[in-house]
Amino acid sequence: MEITIYTDGAAKGNPGPGGYGAVLMAGKFHKEISEGFRLTTNNRMELMAVCAALELLKFDNSPVTIYSDSKYVVDSVEKKWIAGWVKRGWKNVKNPDLWKRYMAVASKHNVKFVWVKGHAGNKYNERCDELAVEASMGRNLPADTWYEQNASSDS
Repeated sequence: MEITIYTDGAAKGNPGPGGYGAVLMAGKFHKEISEGFRLTTNNRMELMAVCAALELLKFDNSPVTIYSDSKYVVDSVEKKWIAGWVKRGWKNVKNPDLWKRYMAVASKHNVKFVWVKGHAGNKYNERCDELAVEASMGRNLPADTWYEQNASSDS
């Protein structure tokens, strides 16, 4: 069954409090997820939304189309920048922890990305934005541990 995922990330201050949101759909199945962090970046939240959504999939080899308004995420995958990063041993790459997490989970599925213009009235992109912003405003947000430990060397 074809799986459609919409994702978005947000960070106030960038870096600052942030969150991600995702909407997963397959047939009659519809699920929304979100999570917030006390200190992170918009790009990390864009990518974390993708990782968290893919990690929820129950069956390997699923055909998945991910719609994102993040050129950073879409281009990194579709233009195969990740392959170059792996060859260089992740040298000078931002968010290597999340890219490795993405690669591990994406390798189990047939994933393709489609870029969508943000804040342009796309129902599911708008919903993901709402989820991400709402999650970023939560109380007692947990740490984005990798980011907080490595922010001085990678932001």
